Amino acid sequence: MIEKLEVVHLRMLSALYEHGTVSSAAEALDVSQQAVSLQLKRTREIVGDPLFVRSGQGMVPTPYAVLIQPHVRQLLALLHAMPAPGSIPLAALERTLGISATDYTQRIIVIDLIRELRRAAPRVKVKIFNIEGASLVRRMQEGEIDVAFTSNGYVPEGLLSTPLFAERYACVAARPLTEGQRPLPLEALVAHDFLVVSPGVPSFDGSAGTWFEQQGLRRRVVASVPSYFMALEYLRQSDLVAFVPSRLLPREGLFEVPLQKVPPGFQVVAAYHASAAADPLLAWVLDHARARVGPAG
Repeated sequence: MIEKLEVVHLRMLSALYEHGTVSSAAEALDVSQQAVSLQLKRTREIVGDPLFVRSGQGMVPTPYAVLIQPHVRQLLALLHAMPAPGSIPLAALERTLGISATDYTQRIIVIDLIRELRRAAPRVKVKIFNIEGASLVRRMQEGEIDVAFTSNGYVPEGLLSTPLFAERYACVAARPLTEGQRPLPLEALVAHDFLVVSPGVPSFDGSAGTWFEQQGLRRRVVASVPSYFMALEYLRQSDLVAFVPSRLLPREGLFEVPLQKVPPGFQVVAAYHASAAADPLLAWVLDHARARVGPAG
C-alpha cells in the first residue's frame, strides 16, 4: 500500500514534523486545516498507522512516524533536487545526441554542428545514423534518435518538422556539354546516360524521373548509388550526367551543365518527435542549423 503515497502526503507529514500542529502545518502549506486533516486521514489508511496523535502540546508522532521521518525528508529532498526543464546549462549536460542524416545533410549541416556543439556542450556525445524512414518514428519514440535532417518529402507521418533552407538541383558532368553558358536543350540532355542517387531503397527512378515525363521526355538511367559523395566520384570518372544539390558544388573535375529549365528543388527540414519539442538541446540544434544555413546558392 505504501506505494500509493503521493507528494502531497509527504509534504503534509513534513509540515507536521516541523510545526507540530494541524493549524500551523496548514498555514505553512497555505491550505485549510480540513485539507491537512483529510490528507492525514488518507495517509493513515495507506500506511496502516496513526502517524500523529493529539496531545496537550499538539500532534505527537508515533514510533513508526519517527522511523520514517528520515525517509520522508530524503524523498522530498530528491524531489526538490530534480532539475526543472531547461535548468541545466548546455555546458553541464551529459547525454547522447542521436542524429539521422543523409551524406548531403551531414556535409552541409552536421559537420559544422558537431564542431560548435563541442564548444557549447563538451559532455554531449553525438551518434550519427544513416537516413531512414521505416523505423524512424519508433526509434525517435524510444529516444535512440533525436533529430533527422532530410528533405520535406521524406518526413514520416507522426513527426514534427522545422524548415531549414531551400535547395536547388544542378546538372553536372565530367566535361562541358555546351559551349560557354549557352543552355543545353532538354532534348539534347536526355541523349546522355544518367546516374541517380537513391539514399534509401536502391531505385532507378530518382527524384527527377516524373519531372522528365511531365516534359514529355524519357531519360535513360544506367546507374543508381546510395549517396551523393559516391555519385560525385562516379561522375568524375565516367561520361554520365546527374542532378545534385547545388550546395555540393563546385567540385573539382565536374562541370555544371546550364539548362533551359531544371527539376524543382526541395526543402531541407529537421524532423523530430513531439515528445522532444521542449528539449533544450534540440532547441539549440535547431537554432544553430537555422543560423548556419542560408538561402540555396
